[in-house]
Amino acid sequence: MSATSDLQQDSDLTIGWVSYILHLVVAVSAVIPGAQMGPLLLVVALLIDLVKRGDVQGWQRSHFRYRLRTVVWAAVLYCLTFPLWFLFVFPGWLAWAGISIWFLYRIVLGMVRLNRAQPMPEPSAV
Repeated sequence: MSATSDLQQDSDLTIGWVSYILHLVVAVSAVIPGAQMGPLLLVVALLIDLVKRGDVQGWQRSHFRYRLRTVVWAAVLYCLTFPLWFLFVFPGWLAWAGISIWFLYRIVLGMVRLNRAQPMPEPSAV
């Protein structure tokens, strides 16, 4: 490999870690009531992933797709379960707590696989 290629991979890895850490802060703040920084950091992390996903090559590209899919699915699930808050507080809280824990699990799983330099599986394999 060339020095430029190694430098690009290191840069992609650093950006991947920054994005995962931002997602992790969002996931933890979603589980802890009253945390208000989550939405702003989620937008920052989402923008990083959207802007950089085309530049990343190799196994690291799967992590960018994985984070984007995770955010999109979480948003869809939050929107679908939002009406539960109007019925009763408990079902809405329970649904959102479950989604938040699922989001946290996916981010931690991605971080573990990034640390091991492993790609994320394709959606059809999950």
